[in-house]
Amino acid sequence: MTIAASVKQCLANMKGIEAQLSSLAINSNDEDTQGVFHDSMVTISSIKKDLQTRVLELERLEPQYKG
Repeated sequence: MTIAASVKQCLANMKGIEAQLSSLAINSNDEDTQGVFHDSMVTISSIKKDLQTRVLELERLEPQYKG
C-alpha cells in the first residue's frame, strides 16, 4: 500500500470516527458525556482537516495519486 493510499484510508477512518462520536453525543442522556463526545469529535475534526490537506498535497506533488 502506498503512502497516499494509507493516508486516504486513515482519512476515511477519521470520517467514520467523527460520525460515530457525533451520534454518541446526540444520543447520550448525560450532559457531561455529551460534552466529552462533542469535544472528542472536535479534536477528530481538526485531525481530519489536517489529513485532507495532506491528501491534497500528495495529489499535487504526485499526480499518480489523484483519485
